[in-house]
Amino acid sequence: MKNLITTIKNIYKVEELRTKIGNTILFLLIYRFGSFVVLPGVDPAALDPLKQQTSDGILGILDMFSGGAFSNASIFALGIMPYISASIVIQLLTIAVPYFAKMQKEGESGRKKMNQFTRYLTVIITVFQAPSYLVNLNQQLDANAFQDSSGFFMVSSSIILVAGTMFIMWLGERITDRGIGNGISMIIMVGIIANLPSAIVSEFGSRVNQQNGGLVMFVVELLILLLIVIMCIMLVQGIRRIPVQVAKRIQGNQQIGGVRQYIPLRVNTAGVMPIIFAQAIMFIPITIAGFANSESMQGFMATFANPTSFWYSFTFALLIIVFTYFYTAITVNPKNMAEEMKRSGGFIPGVKPGKATAEFIDSIMSRITLPGSIFLAIVAILPSLAMVMGVSNKFAQFFGGTSLLILVGVVLDTLQQIESHLLMRQYDGLMKSGRIKGRTATAPVSMAS
Repeated sequence: MKNLITTIKNIYKVEELRTKIGNTILFLLIYRFGSFVVLPGVDPAALDPLKQQTSDGILGILDMFSGGAFSNASIFALGIMPYISASIVIQLLTIAVPYFAKMQKEGESGRKKMNQFTRYLTVIITVFQAPSYLVNLNQQLDANAFQDSSGFFMVSSSIILVAGTMFIMWLGERITDRGIGNGISMIIMVGIIANLPSAIVSEFGSRVNQQNGGLVMFVVELLILLLIVIMCIMLVQGIRRIPVQVAKRIQGNQQIGGVRQYIPLRVNTAGVMPIIFAQAIMFIPITIAGFANSESMQGFMATFANPTSFWYSFTFALLIIVFTYFYTAITVNPKNMAEEMKRSGGFIPGVKPGKATAEFIDSIMSRITLPGSIFLAIVAILPSLAMVMGVSNKFAQFFGGTSLLILVGVVLDTLQQIESHLLMRQYDGLMKSGRIKGRTATAPVSMAS
């Protein structure tokens, strides 16, 4: 407790860090406030059917990502997911289209162009999603819930929803530039945390009303949740080290000495981005169906509107594995690493410098990425297993999946940035036992810059 108070005092002493944390809190409060601002013309007291619709299923996950804005019929109802979807498309284009691949290599100017394309594509995606949301709103709510259900309401509300998503994107960029941590990730994290208290209270209430050891089961659930949190931390921080010998000339003679160093390669280099990308893809069927209730759908749509179905979980896990390899490929470039190592006079013992070194690093990355991606996929589908075993839908979302991995990853990243600011000014870090290992290399910089 004493160390925590000392750390808080040290944070307050650093003006730059104090300002960044203050800006972050301010922007996040603005986002949370907007999540409760209901669309003009909609009666807030008549939203119970919409809240019931988003209490479970794929829409429950979508509502969690938006921090409850979806079920509140808020101006931020579509959340940040259109921007995530646009980022997926743009990053895929960097592999498939030479123009975007060249743009990615142009440094800061290329990054700005790609961000601009991402914004334009976000607008296009949101323009298609906004009417679908409003159609679902009309289906779920009684006609008396609308002051005006004419075409003007559809047009004006669609414009408001598009503007809301763009404003959230702008807030995320401001957090990245003037705050602490990655803005888009912070916004998603805050939306998830907003659902945690109500989920715990709901699960506790349901267990209290049960006979035959309901409270015991609640305690067991909390212990399992703690175990899964530890697993997620291990997944985020997992590192494989490759020994590197760096040749250095000893002063006073011509003898060449060697210094042993290591290249840290993460088991999960991609962080939580594969699971966010895969989740965005899984939202597509329900968006095409106009956010319709899964009970009114059959076949393909019904399967992918139900997170507890086998094919939903299988497809979700497969997409995570694919996106893990994809994001690792665009994050880690073995060829550049081999060239940089050769220029600095380093080499991997037993491996020739140059092309052979690049192939060796690539093979190592492929081997450690496979178990990392499978582990990531297993953690992602744990909420579905928890639902099948009787855990309430809201609380089950924190038994792994996108929510818990994002919470762990973003918290570690943010703590690592705070610790870096403190250590730069010769203050003790947040932990005396060692540096916090975040997932800085996997933060979605291109999405929030």
